[in-house]
Amino acid sequence: MTETTTAVRDAYPTRGSREVVTPRQDPVVWGPLRPELESYERDGFLTVEHLLTGEEVAHYRAELDRLVRDPALYADERRIAEPTSREVRSVFEVHKISEVFADLVRDERVVGRAREILGSEVYVHQSRINVKPGFGASGFYWHSDFETWHAEDGLPRMRAVSVSIALTENHDTNGGLMIMPGSHRTFIGCAGRTPKDNYKKSLQAQDAGTPSDRALTRFAEEHGIRLFTGRAGSATWFDCNCMHGSADNITPYPRSNVFIVFNSVLNPAVEPFAAPVRRPEFIGARDFTPVR
Repeated sequence: MTETTTAVRDAYPTRGSREVVTPRQDPVVWGPLRPELESYERDGFLTVEHLLTGEEVAHYRAELDRLVRDPALYADERRIAEPTSREVRSVFEVHKISEVFADLVRDERVVGRAREILGSEVYVHQSRINVKPGFGASGFYWHSDFETWHAEDGLPRMRAVSVSIALTENHDTNGGLMIMPGSHRTFIGCAGRTPKDNYKKSLQAQDAGTPSDRALTRFAEEHGIRLFTGRAGSATWFDCNCMHGSADNITPYPRSNVFIVFNSVLNPAVEPFAAPVRRPEFIGARDFTPVR
């Protein structure tokens, strides 16, 4: 599918001289609001306790372990290391690297839910495996993914959804996902400019595109914070504009997951709204071919 080149109005200004708050201007659920999606509409996320069977978890976990150890990826830019230990933190574009994870992307339990939420055919904007081993794996500071995807990848509207599928158990102590319920209805346009090649730093530690302490305090007081725990094989779907983050993992228990971002084919990326250059395609796809 060819890329959109038409100029698009910036509905969500960010990365200027000051922080700007903009009410959400897009639907949350773009398709019919079925009962099972009401909590997603309200809170911005939906948890599925048993998306994968135990056998499927073992299958995908074995593939994750294989990719982490694959020497062919050691010099690949898609392999991201922890800043201090140099252990693998993430491997991007796994649906292109691995046919095993490509099958997961095409699984109707996964892509079908994305179509349901976004009300259209979808393509993969980003995919990765996250490896959060015990004893010191670092977390991610509070942020909205859409703020980054809008500013640096050029996604025009809030018509994208992420799914995090757990391949290890998520305890309340091993650096799990935290979301502020209801935060998806307000966009925080962050202050500050985007450095060139910001992705090289942001994939290890979020800096540009993070809200102020004052804004985060107001959000936390208004929405509260939900910490996600659950068995391996569970999944959390969450809206692109949810304010979320995770803490360091200083326990002995690893936390690994596969993370897939689906974007509507009706919302293809254009030029970045607040960055000097596009991020690489393994982070922000420019192939808008629908998942089949």
